[in-house]
Amino acid sequence: LQDENRTRLQGKQQPFIMARIIGFGNPLLDISSVVEQSELDKWGVKLNDAILAEEKHAPLYAEFAATHKVEYIAGGATQNSIRVAQWMSGTPSQTAYVGCIGEDAFGEQLEKAARGDGVDVKYMKQSKAPTGTCAVLVKGAERALCANLAAANCYDKSHFDSEPIQAAVDAAQVFYIAGFFLTVSPPTIMAIGEHVAAANKTLCMNLSAPFIPQFFKDPLAAAIPYCDFVFGNESEAEVFGNENFGTADIKTVALKLAALPKKSGARPRVVVFTQGKDATLVACGGVINEYPVPLLPKEQLVDTNGAGDAFVGGFLAKLAKGCDLATCVN
Repeated sequence: LQDENRTRLQGKQQPFIMARIIGFGNPLLDISSVVEQSELDKWGVKLNDAILAEEKHAPLYAEFAATHKVEYIAGGATQNSIRVAQWMSGTPSQTAYVGCIGEDAFGEQLEKAARGDGVDVKYMKQSKAPTGTCAVLVKGAERALCANLAAANCYDKSHFDSEPIQAAVDAAQVFYIAGFFLTVSPPTIMAIGEHVAAANKTLCMNLSAPFIPQFFKDPLAAAIPYCDFVFGNESEAEVFGNENFGTADIKTVALKLAALPKKSGARPRVVVFTQGKDATLVACGGVINEYPVPLLPKEQLVDTNGAGDAFVGGFLAKLAKGCDLATCVN
């Protein structure tokens, strides 16, 4: 990015031009509340885990909202990161976001919130399914997520191929996709990968949840060669390592994942694994670096919902400004 902008600005006394960021993912309305352990047990969900809703979870959302004091938040992993990147960029419409919502009140609420945060949202809107929701069950400072994709699951590559989205794709230099989108539209992800490789742009992806490398192994394996940056936490890293390398040692997994073949040889792959309060690991070119995490006083910690998404959002904002890896992590 730095080299590309030096070329673009050669001979001109102008500041660095921030690269435009675009995200593709599953827009969801988060329904969040503090719960007791009995509520987690009732629905079979675990703290620090993220799952897709099954048939047994169908009554969860209405019942949860009726029995708890809930907060509604415009969410979805990719959209969270893009909103944070937009906030940190300080420039209106520096980011764009694509996903599918329903033609309903929740969809209007999502769009209003995202646009209010300065994101140039370009939703695919349809009436077959309602806007997706995610139950966020908070206990202590930790959370469990149960997502009902609904409309988010209806995203179709024909929307990606449309003229407005192609214009947004052409205008972007940094692309971000959470692994959850692998459950929805692998053809769209592959098309993004081909575009990024051909145009020498930057593609970032997140493992997102342990079930992605475990149960969506094939579409993830197809996407990895196009990825310049791969994010994940320690739980996701362990599952990815067990599934692909026969080891759960996080440093080994980071180095091996970084060394997997790439479609574009313009730059080596960077793997970033967070570990909660423990040091963040960054692997690139056969070298691994550790970055300590500043500890937050426990009384200031509200909950961990969106923590990983926010980390990526900050990283993307600094990456788009041409900052080095240490600055992006910090």
